[in-house]
Amino acid sequence: MSRINVMQPWLGEEEVEAVAEVLRSGWVAQGPRVAEFERRFASSQQAAHAVATSSCTTALHLALVVAGVSPGDDVVVPSFSFIATANAAVYVGARPVFADVSPVSGNLTASTVREALTPRTTAVIVVDQGGVPVDLDSIRKVCDPLGIMVIEDAACGAGSTYRGRPVGAGAEIAAWSFHPRKILTTGEGGMLTTSRADLAERARKLREHAMSVSAADRHASLVSPPESYDEVGFNFRMTDLQAAVGLVQLDRLPEVVARRRELAAVYAKSVAEIGGLRAVADPAWGTSNFQSFWIEVGYPYGLDREGLLSALAEAGISARRGIMASHRQPAYASPSVSLPATEHLTDNTLILPLFHQISDSEQARVIDVLRQSASGDPAPSQASSSACDRKAEEGGGPGLAADRRQRSERA
Repeated sequence: MSRINVMQPWLGEEEVEAVAEVLRSGWVAQGPRVAEFERRFASSQQAAHAVATSSCTTALHLALVVAGVSPGDDVVVPSFSFIATANAAVYVGARPVFADVSPVSGNLTASTVREALTPRTTAVIVVDQGGVPVDLDSIRKVCDPLGIMVIEDAACGAGSTYRGRPVGAGAEIAAWSFHPRKILTTGEGGMLTTSRADLAERARKLREHAMSVSAADRHASLVSPPESYDEVGFNFRMTDLQAAVGLVQLDRLPEVVARRRELAAVYAKSVAEIGGLRAVADPAWGTSNFQSFWIEVGYPYGLDREGLLSALAEAGISARRGIMASHRQPAYASPSVSLPATEHLTDNTLILPLFHQISDSEQARVIDVLRQSASGDPAPSQASSSACDRKAEEGGGPGLAADRRQRSERA
């Protein structure tokens, strides 16, 4: 059997042609494609302004700078997140203060944020973990009266919704990722969106060394106007090559999200029938793009995550341990920090393969391993390809769509 990856970007000839067109134009650095990508991304996410960056990490860094976070401030962040969320606070000289998360969604809540606030807190970074929308309004009700800026780390969130709108639409500042593990990718790259023109203007300057005249304006003029540097800036620019890919990917986003939600529904139905597993689900206030489909293992009894990971690997299936707990990493380890929900989820969740091109038979292989591991039967190995193929042909398990040909053509 072929290997099933945990994630695979959906790229095709349209992206190849878009990049080739940029190369033929002779303008490959930040330029007209970046500007177009910013406009169209802002429109798609119902944001007033968008500023393209080299990564989500640099977008978070810029967000904290323009939000006015200073050395010595505290920034509340979830530990249950990729370490870049906490690192961004350190970059501006602030102290990341770790808050616990909901044991159901893996996201910060108004209650866990309130418990983590200190007299020196000037910002809170909330995360749409794995694409599950955070309940932003409830957290802003806690923070806004205190003058604390809430920044949405929507790295995984493109295509998710919150209260009928795209995630990030209700945030003063949000940061986005276009890493290959995200469902909208530019290879590397990020975006800052904001409702405030003043923050967007400053972020645009800061990402380009804080130059008073942009590279695009200098290029458009035969005699380059004089420039000044009023503060220390950064080189956080996106290239037109990346933006060209992003524009194609943005057109595909609705189709990709619909497909992922269809696949997630198949997983959810099957997981619900297996004792000892719980699947991530939509919260009451929104819908997930299922950038990651994670399951809690041993819920409420029985299964062992490491054993399940081994069984999946034996069957040629690449899964991943759940989201890290940043407060356990050497860079941030502290014996005084106790986050029970974060630690439980980190120790007992895993991420299943989910990507646009996954076939019904491949998803059926994953589900077969889950079922057999729960029942105590040996999982199919890579040597048992004929058995797996027969199961796929016979239907592949409950909940799979009947029209396989149509699904295959879409993929």
